[in-house]
Amino acid sequence: MFEIFKEPFMQSALAAGIMIGILTGFYGVFVVQRSLSFLGNGLAYAAFSGIALALLLGQEPIWVSLPFTILVALGIIWLQDRTKLSADTAIGIFFAVSMALGVVFISMAHTYSVDSFNYLFGSILTVNNTDLIVTAVLLLASVLMWPLWGRWAYSTFDRELALADRVPVKRYDYILSILIAVTVVVATKIVGVVLIASFLVIPAATARLVSKSFTSMTVISILLGVITTFAGLMISYWVDMPSGAMMILAQAILFFIAMLFQRK
Repeated sequence: MFEIFKEPFMQSALAAGIMIGILTGFYGVFVVQRSLSFLGNGLAYAAFSGIALALLLGQEPIWVSLPFTILVALGIIWLQDRTKLSADTAIGIFFAVSMALGVVFISMAHTYSVDSFNYLFGSILTVNNTDLIVTAVLLLASVLMWPLWGRWAYSTFDRELALADRVPVKRYDYILSILIAVTVVVATKIVGVVLIASFLVIPAATARLVSKSFTSMTVISILLGVITTFAGLMISYWVDMPSGAMMILAQAILFFIAMLFQRK
């Protein structure tokens, strides 16, 4: 059963997938609880625009995509703070602009490369040492940010009270947005631009159905992210299907099972 993980490329895929499962499970609870499910799509297409620009310039995609996506994430928070627009409206504006820029950059390159296809639909089996190192650094940074979890949770459930309690909510919002943006960029090669939003939403939504506290929701969401990553890799190998899609389907199955048990 586990013979497939004797291959070095499968070991790299499993390591990358588990780390992404932890990261998306952790940050996904804030995306779901703050009703920002559309944020994953917005940042994913911002990441793709950065990737398309990197391919046009002949640069390493992740180093162009990272600052591009972070700027979009900060722009969403800034626009929401400076106007009366809702979060979904702000995200929608940047989503549309990012998508348009991505199309322009791909058109200027006059080619639809294998790299762009891999970033659109994910290619976990092609992760390299750079991808693993960047993902591990992000995971370590997220662990070091754990003390902020309580502040993020506080402002998630009662923003007005947190502001009244002199919690620097806006500063923490910017930090959270940056970390989610980096997570999306890192995950695009593994899950793909088209599917990354599901990775942020489905495990957290499933955890919300079966949890009685935000702490348990966070833990369960992380566990589901890891379990479905492993399951998706195994299933994709057995049925010879794209691994990213199999991971999402595994997450969806667990979601519907949790929904049925909750109704009962």
